[in-house]
Amino acid sequence: MDDYTDYTSLNQRVTTTCSGIFTFQLGLNHAQLQITLQRIVDAQNRFQSSPLATVANNLEKEVVVSSVFGTNTIEGGELSENETEHALALSPKDVQTTQQKRVINIKNAYDFVRQIASQPHWQPTLNDVLRIHQQVYNGLPTDHEHSAPGVLRDNPKGTLTQVGNSEHGGVYKPPQLGKDIKLLLEGLLNWNQQLAQAGLPALIRAPLVHLYFELIHPFWDGNGRVGRVLEAGILYADGFRYAPFAQANFYLKHIHHYFALFNACRKAADKKHEFANHEFVAFFLDGLLETINHLHDRVNRLIHIVLFEAKLKNLQDDKVIRPRQYAIVNAVLHNGAGLSLAQLKKQPWYNALYAKLTEKTQSRDLAKLKNLNLIVVDAQGLLLPGFIENFK
Repeated sequence: MDDYTDYTSLNQRVTTTCSGIFTFQLGLNHAQLQITLQRIVDAQNRFQSSPLATVANNLEKEVVVSSVFGTNTIEGGELSENETEHALALSPKDVQTTQQKRVINIKNAYDFVRQIASQPHWQPTLNDVLRIHQQVYNGLPTDHEHSAPGVLRDNPKGTLTQVGNSEHGGVYKPPQLGKDIKLLLEGLLNWNQQLAQAGLPALIRAPLVHLYFELIHPFWDGNGRVGRVLEAGILYADGFRYAPFAQANFYLKHIHHYFALFNACRKAADKKHEFANHEFVAFFLDGLLETINHLHDRVNRLIHIVLFEAKLKNLQDDKVIRPRQYAIVNAVLHNGAGLSLAQLKKQPWYNALYAKLTEKTQSRDLAKLKNLNLIVVDAQGLLLPGFIENFK
C-alpha cells in the first residue's frame, strides 16, 4: 500500500454555532494498518480472480439476504434470516407488517447506493445521504414526531437527543441544531471527497465516514442503517462488489464492541490522542478481511455444488443411478445442515418412492450412493453430499 502519512494535513476543522469546533481527522497509526491493508488487497484479488460468474446470481442472493438481516437486526429488527428472505421475495401487495417493510426498505437503500456508486468517480453528496434515508424510512412509522424520511434532525427547544448507553461507554450528546448538523454533514462529505482526490484508499475513508456520520447523528431515526449503507457505497465505488454489504454481519457478530468503539474513539479525540480513530478503523479492516475470505470460501463451495449437480444429472442420464437415488442425493444436497437416515425415511416423498420396495432395496440404493461418493456419513451419522469431503 502507498504511504499516506502526510495526508494528515487534510484534517478538517468545522466551527459550528452551538456545538463548538468539530475536527475530522485520520487519527490512525498508519504503520500498524499496512499489513492488514495488504492482506485485504491480496484477498480481494484472489476473490475477484475466482470463477465468480459461475455462481454470481446465487452469491448475490445470499449476500443480499444476510446483509439486510445483519443491518436490520443491529437496529432492533425482529425478523429471522429466513423470515427476511421470505419478506424480500414478497410482491408489494403482499407486504403486511412493519417488520417486512423495514427489510424491504434496507434492500432498496442498498440497491440505490449500488446504482449511484456505479457512476465514474462517485463520492457521496448530501443529496445522496438524504435519498438513502428516504429509502430506509419510506412508509415506516417513526419514534419521533419530528422525524420524516430524508429530513435532517433539528431539535426544537426543550427536545434533547442523546445516543449511547453506559454498557457501551457512556451517553453522548450529538449536535442538536439543524444548521450545525447540515454544516457538519456537508463538511464530512467534502472531507471524504478531498481525501479521495488526494489518493486515500476507500478502505480508510469508508470506516472514517461511517464513524463520523454516527457521531453527527444527523437523523432522528435510522442513522445506523444509513451509515452502514453509506460505508458500503464508498467501498462499492472502489471495486468491492459483495463484501461491503456483507460487512454488516461482522458488525452484528461483534455488536457490543462495534457500539463501544464509537464512544471510545470520541473520548480519545476529546483527550487529543494522536490515534483517536485507530481502533474503529482497525476493527473495520479486520472485519472486511474476514468477510472477503468468507465470501471466497462460499464461492468455492457454490462452485462445488454446481459441479456436483452436473455430475449427479449425468449419472442419472447415463442410468448409473436410478431416479429415486437421484432424488435422495438432491434432498441431502439441499437440506443444508445434514440429514439423518431416520429423518430421510420420514419424508413423504421417500415413502412414496419406496412404497412397493423392500428394506433391502433401500439399503442397496444408499450403499451404492455411498460407494459412488455421492453421499457421505459424518461422525454424528448425518447424511451429507459427497463434495463435503473437499472442505474437511
